[in-house]
Amino acid sequence: MKLASLKQGRDGQLVVVSKDLSQYVSADSVAATMQEALDNWAEAEPKLKTIYDDLENGKLSGQPFSPADCDAPLPRSYHWVDGSAYVTHVELVRKARGAELPPSFWTDPLMYMGASDAFIGPRDDVFAGSEDWGIDFEAEVAVITDDVPAGTSPEGAKKHIKLLSILNDVSLRNLIPAELAKQFGFYQSKPWTSFAPVFVTPDELGEAWDGKKLSLPLHAILNGVKVGSPDAGIDMTFDFCDLISHAAKARSLMAGTVVGSGTVSNKGSKEGSCCLAEVRCLETIKDGKPSTPFMSFGDRVEIDMFDQAGNTIFGRIDQKVVKSNTPSN
Repeated sequence: MKLASLKQGRDGQLVVVSKDLSQYVSADSVAATMQEALDNWAEAEPKLKTIYDDLENGKLSGQPFSPADCDAPLPRSYHWVDGSAYVTHVELVRKARGAELPPSFWTDPLMYMGASDAFIGPRDDVFAGSEDWGIDFEAEVAVITDDVPAGTSPEGAKKHIKLLSILNDVSLRNLIPAELAKQFGFYQSKPWTSFAPVFVTPDELGEAWDGKKLSLPLHAILNGVKVGSPDAGIDMTFDFCDLISHAAKARSLMAGTVVGSGTVSNKGSKEGSCCLAEVRCLETIKDGKPSTPFMSFGDRVEIDMFDQAGNTIFGRIDQKVVKSNTPSN
């Protein structure tokens, strides 16, 4: 099943989308918004699946689906937490600046709580105040949960994964060092996160989804040139069940919690990287300094994932980088 939210107010209008992303029908008879559906998932899911099956079988007539009309599938969330599941990526970043990786990084996930008061859609612009901020994309996979009780084990977390998607977790790299030096986490360096047009249920992914990891390449393209397509199932030190269990150690997670994988990365891969920071780290290790710049205003970033037949699964993230307007007072 594939679900999207058309732009409408703050929380969008929930729609059911055909497998090939060509048509949609309203889900109003079940839930007005994605959050409403997630709040009542046990009841809503089978009803939404019936609509999806009827759309696929031609029993329902859909309207043309356009990603340009989409908000993020979940336009705002009560909880957005991002991990750094690919420790090889963290290891590379630290190696580039001559720092050792603490042994605990291999056994205890890195995680931060991000801004979820607004997510943005797959065709929405990436706004930044200055190119000097070091504008970077980060291609990731995410899962969306129902209610997760505090203390849930990794094995117990499996049943709480209800939907999956891909995202662009924009980072302002040159703002990060000063923020982390305060030892209080990210804030200004993490603007709004964008999502692919649809969320999908795990059954849509077939053998690529094993209940913990999604084993397919994630494609990142900048200005029409592939930056990388590492496999999201390789070198994932902490799978999604580990991440959910970590986040729920001391408190429950509410329905609609979004858990990100962190930048997808394969160690020593010839398939490239899913962010410019990693490209620059590899250049620094090789040449002593980076040669690839961060993004500039007018740049276009695209992120996508395909099934074995070459069809897009979630739809494509396709965004331009734009200078934000600064209020005059």
